[in-house]
Amino acid sequence: MKKIPLKAFIHKISVMAIAIGFAFPLYWVVVTAFNTKSGVYSIPPNFIPSFHLGPFEYVATHTNWSHYVLNTVFISISTVLLVIITSAMAGYALSELKFKGSNVFFFLIVGVMMLPAQALLIPQYFIAFKLHLLNTYLIQIIPFAATTFGVFLFRQFFKSLPREYWEAARLEGVGHFRYITRIALPLARPAVLTVALLTFISSWNQFQWPLIMTSSHSIQPIEVALSHYMQTYQASWRKLTSAVLLAVAPIVVLFFILQRHIVEGVSGRDSGVNR
Repeated sequence: MKKIPLKAFIHKISVMAIAIGFAFPLYWVVVTAFNTKSGVYSIPPNFIPSFHLGPFEYVATHTNWSHYVLNTVFISISTVLLVIITSAMAGYALSELKFKGSNVFFFLIVGVMMLPAQALLIPQYFIAFKLHLLNTYLIQIIPFAATTFGVFLFRQFFKSLPREYWEAARLEGVGHFRYITRIALPLARPAVLTVALLTFISSWNQFQWPLIMTSSHSIQPIEVALSHYMQTYQASWRKLTSAVLLAVAPIVVLFFILQRHIVEGVSGRDSGVNR
């Protein structure tokens, strides 16, 4: 039997300990959500879920949970579609179209990543107020319709495409728009999936922005609903953790299904980012 070197053994143990440390809070939420009413406060604590579905049924049937979910799905999908369109167009322009100051524009776009979002809240709120966008779906979608990461990723991918593709397309009379939609984007599938998934997760998890920009429960997303539930169910940990699981479950499932595409897109293994 081959012995594992001490350094590799310590590394594996350290990685496992860190993984358990990050996963345990979520696991404890699962245990609490499925636990009995008396089991939540039992000493010693019960670390095995009891699979009682009463709190989930209550949250699903006695609250506006489905409405909040639909709001979040609508906002997230709309944001994803706009981000893919704007990022692909901007990335293509910065990589393929030669114009004066293109590198300056690119560095200015990347420089936006260095600005903390909190520093821009007051001027953004003032602009939204002047445009009469407060307390609307649009204020939760339009400000996130373009991302610097998406522009950067598409630019890097399009720069890796052989120039012969564009030259052959020109011989066939294909313009820039048709080239993007018919040739470049289908080849950029890893980049598209990466940008779409990360944008969807970011939009699904939005809390501070809709909390400040909206006041009506009818248009607020699921994360803001959780803050309301924390006040309503602060004494009922089972109902609160059930609501948390219902909010987190779609993102967790989606991430585990598509995590390979995130790694491929970010690392550039199949997208050509590092070539």
